[in-house]
Amino acid sequence: MRLIDIAADARRKRTWRRRQIAVALLALLISYATPKIIDLFRTSGAMLTSENYTDRPIFSFWINDFWGGNLVAMGGGGIMCCSKFEGDTAKVTWILDMTKQQQIQGAVEERHEIQLSLPQRGPHDQYLHVRFDPGNQVRLGWSADLFSPFESRPSKAVSESIEAQ
Repeated sequence: MRLIDIAADARRKRTWRRRQIAVALLALLISYATPKIIDLFRTSGAMLTSENYTDRPIFSFWINDFWGGNLVAMGGGGIMCCSKFEGDTAKVTWILDMTKQQQIQGAVEERHEIQLSLPQRGPHDQYLHVRFDPGNQVRLGWSADLFSPFESRPSKAVSESIEAQ
């Protein structure tokens, strides 16, 4: 009878050890796989860059309440990092500023807001470009780099000469 108890106890210990190993392996697998699975479903943040092709400086602008900075008249802006631009639409809000000459001529600060459809984002797109055009027109476009999606890309020879400098 004693021999049977020893054999049964040894069998229980082996079973328990195997369960412990299986649980430990499962915990390791879950801790490794969970971030990977979450990353598959998460939209990464994007950088915001802007261009102003109007004759008025832009004092401040926002895309879905994410501040984009300010812009000189007929100039480009910097890069603001990072925000998630999700959904089908984007609310663009901007406040027009004025130059000293425009202020002397009687121009006033204006606030504008427009709802635009958010363009489809490609898998490699990292930059949301905002372009302010005359007549309070605004365009949005995605790109994988800082080249504007609203302009034709420079030829390869021009790009290589720019990089060489």
